[in-house]
Amino acid sequence: MTEQLRETFAQAKRENRRALVTFMTAGYPTVDETIPILKGFQDGGVDVIELGMPFSDPIADGPTIQVSNTVALENGVSLEQTLDLVKQARDQGVTVPIILMGYYNPILNYGEEKLIRDAAEAGANGFIIVDLPPEEAIKVRGFVAEVGLSLIPLVAPSTTDDRLELLSHIADSFVYVVSRMGTTGAQTSVASNLDQLVARVRKHTKEIPIAVGFGVSTREHFQAVGSLADGVVIGSKIVTLCKEAPKGKCYDTSKNYVEEILAGVKHKLLTKDEYFELKESSIASGKNHKKEVNEFDEKHKHPIRFGEFGGQYVPEALHACLSELEKGFEEAIADPTFWEEFRSLYSYIGRPSSLHRAERLTEYCGGAQIWLKREDLNHTGSHKINNALAQVLIAKRLGKTNIIAETGAGQHGVATATACAKFGLKCTVYMGAEDVRRQALNVFRMRILGAEVVSVTNGTQTLRDATSEAFRSWVTNLKNTYYVVGSAIGPHPYPTLVRTFQSVIGKETKEQFAAMNDGKLPNAIVACVGGGSNSTGMFSPFEHDTSVKLLGVEAGGDGIDTAYHSATLTVGRPGVFHGVKTYVLQDEDGQVHDTHSVSAGLDYPGVGPELAFWKSTGRAQFVAATDAQALEGSKLLSQLEGIIPALESSHAVYGAVQLAKAMKPEEHLIINISGRGDKDVQSVAEVLPKLGPQIGWDLRFEADPSA
Repeated sequence: MTEQLRETFAQAKRENRRALVTFMTAGYPTVDETIPILKGFQDGGVDVIELGMPFSDPIADGPTIQVSNTVALENGVSLEQTLDLVKQARDQGVTVPIILMGYYNPILNYGEEKLIRDAAEAGANGFIIVDLPPEEAIKVRGFVAEVGLSLIPLVAPSTTDDRLELLSHIADSFVYVVSRMGTTGAQTSVASNLDQLVARVRKHTKEIPIAVGFGVSTREHFQAVGSLADGVVIGSKIVTLCKEAPKGKCYDTSKNYVEEILAGVKHKLLTKDEYFELKESSIASGKNHKKEVNEFDEKHKHPIRFGEFGGQYVPEALHACLSELEKGFEEAIADPTFWEEFRSLYSYIGRPSSLHRAERLTEYCGGAQIWLKREDLNHTGSHKINNALAQVLIAKRLGKTNIIAETGAGQHGVATATACAKFGLKCTVYMGAEDVRRQALNVFRMRILGAEVVSVTNGTQTLRDATSEAFRSWVTNLKNTYYVVGSAIGPHPYPTLVRTFQSVIGKETKEQFAAMNDGKLPNAIVACVGGGSNSTGMFSPFEHDTSVKLLGVEAGGDGIDTAYHSATLTVGRPGVFHGVKTYVLQDEDGQVHDTHSVSAGLDYPGVGPELAFWKSTGRAQFVAATDAQALEGSKLLSQLEGIIPALESSHAVYGAVQLAKAMKPEEHLIINISGRGDKDVQSVAEVLPKLGPQIGWDLRFEADPSA
């Protein structure tokens, strides 16, 4: 249906007007209101409709469209049902072009080719895929062209000329231009430099129409943007109006608003019969499409993928952020003075951290000799300080004055706040409201250090939502802001960057163990796994030492046979989440699962792509420890070694104990004690009455005998 889209913009041009493109999320505010809204759009004079495919984690969108996605999913809207709504709309006489807009993971989960064929049959004209990288876009464009559909690329103010050239090549109907950096949402004014942006885009798109969106909400905005572009996109304002509309009045609301924007101007519509005839001929013509060769080759010094995992699946506006970061990282690690400055901070961190034998824990297990790598003794109480200080040094090199971070257990937040305090930089930490509650001590520590803590109330109110908010903040404030990601997750270069700075753990461990054991290697290394900062840092120096078993222990929550866990590698499936292809906890429709763990730092539905690669190759093995088993690990290390571990590390302790019991006494196993447990005392006290009986641990005070 590419041809219909082209003709729509051509017709508007012949009539000396600008095409209006409107957006609504499928199934919002209710499933029953969706088709009336689409009819209202058409009857009001809209040229093209964008229908949002609901996704659980829309990181490019502002609060209004985030909420619409959440409500639609709560209404039970799946990708299959979205296609059915398109079909119903066509059957009921909606003949203007309909574009499906959304994120890649549900599409990947459904099956790209299958979805595109089904969408063509349902009556869609094309797709806008917000986080589709160029190398994938070439492939997807081939699929859509084979059934006569269109792939509409998104470009942003930060899009480079090279990427503009490629994205213009992908476009076959029109290009969607994001008018400003940041997330979607109605604004009070149009971007001031929009004329320059449109002129730059047109140098590459040439005769291909341009539609501009983000922030348009009034007739005046429509006219101002329309004076520069071929089409104008409006979304958040309509979503808000339909939310506020009385029940059963969304048709009137959408129609009246569109008529107000267009001042009553309307255009000729296809009849229902004309539409279906055009649809069939368009699908048939697509069979003659010639396959394209992917010639896109963006240069990266470090590989952006680990096997099939990794990449940069992000909204176009984020590419500028990542490109600047990647360049800063590469220049820093190639500069000896950077490493001199970083290593000069080792005494501040407390490096090298100690490695020592856990004699009583070894005796308890009766198997392998157990050693402890004591990252809990670092300044701020965990391994997180290694990465935080290094990234703040990069931020200084880039001239950034505002540092943001996400945190779950709070240790990365504390480490980043510490680094910012040391170097005199402003620090803002995003933290899920649930984690703010259960990690109150670390929240207070961050505030003592001068950081602002933003409590995120979206979604599950945990690390996942804090990460999304941090990405949104970064893209909105790129000029002066640096985002210190705390784990080996997210789009390239973050997984490589974080692993590079955390690998000091494994390098030290290898050297220390060899010095105490006649140059030998240990037989096994064990670390907990959330996103992957401590595990990739510990494992990577041993990656090619194949005699060393690498065991990661994930958060099993209430058990992996329940819905309450965070065991991503154990039971997850490959998908795309927070900008990276990796293992993801997701449902059958590609929506990201809610997670659960007694440990805030492991409460995350994704995992670092390098760990996903090691799982796929068999280089590392992964198991899950339940909440109760993690408490047992905490109890054992506390009462046998006098070391209270973080609940994250307690998972590793439990997994290591089970492994050690199956090993020989002459073999050696090292546990990475990634953090100390004082931050978790409140959490342990809360869950012990429930979980304590499962492991024979009761810390309640005895009744006062004198009472």
